[in-house]
Amino acid sequence: MKQRTLAGRPVSAIGLGAMPLSMNNDKQYPSHEEAIATVHAALDAGVTLIDTADCYAPAWDETGVNERIVAEAIRTWSGDGSSIFVATKGGITRSEGEVWGRDGSATYLRQAVVRSLENLGVDTIDLYQYHRPDRWLVYGDVMATLASLQQEGLIRAVGISNASVEEIAIARQVLGDGNLASVQNEFSPKHPGSIDELRYCGEHAIAFLPWSPLGGTGGGAREVGSRFSAFREAGEHHGVSPQQVVLAWELALDPHVIPIPGARRATSITDSAQAADLELSADEVARLSRSVGIAD
Repeated sequence: MKQRTLAGRPVSAIGLGAMPLSMNNDKQYPSHEEAIATVHAALDAGVTLIDTADCYAPAWDETGVNERIVAEAIRTWSGDGSSIFVATKGGITRSEGEVWGRDGSATYLRQAVVRSLENLGVDTIDLYQYHRPDRWLVYGDVMATLASLQQEGLIRAVGISNASVEEIAIARQVLGDGNLASVQNEFSPKHPGSIDELRYCGEHAIAFLPWSPLGGTGGGAREVGSRFSAFREAGEHHGVSPQQVVLAWELALDPHVIPIPGARRATSITDSAQAADLELSADEVARLSRSVGIAD
């Protein structure tokens, strides 16, 4: 598996998005054994980056379950679990009646980090990402909270998710140049709208982690070839799935891009992992970009 850099550490160029193991659009979840097997398949394929979050759960009273699945899978894997980089997120709340909210307060984030530490079974979280902005709070103040948690040694690196260019710039200013490890935004042929954030991250050596890089759960990823003919045709030319072409295209956009395709079956992540070895020509990359409205 080819490598890229995240928070100063080498990680696999393709990561695993663990969300579909316990939360997805069509509410079809693998058994616990199948979920563990999917993570093991990713690790066996050379994936060393796993993305999770505290709120990825089938119901409000099961929060933390995704982190616990990831922790168990790493613990029971036959390989060296110490080589695996785990990123988690906090700042989204779920309460009785499936009431969703956001809380970026210092009190809440500290509690969320402590719970994630317990769920993951670690003393320090590799990468903790602010999940979605709490619009009632000043963004810079939230970044200062995360910086404090980092200084205390609870988290090694700080990232942000669902952020605009302005918010990325604020995070860089508060955390200090070079101390914002990652930005995790939605990006795919279906949703190319974060191209400005992707390019900004490339300019400032920040890892950009596209979430739902294949188009999302509930059919988006499965249908990418039928919805976007340019990717299907490129896949036919190379003798690979259109999903592999999508991931290879994203990797080719900038050396700081690390896609994290979700999976709930071992076969899905095994196929996705092979995208790291798919070389697209500059002309192919440009053609694929133009097909989804991205100008050179």
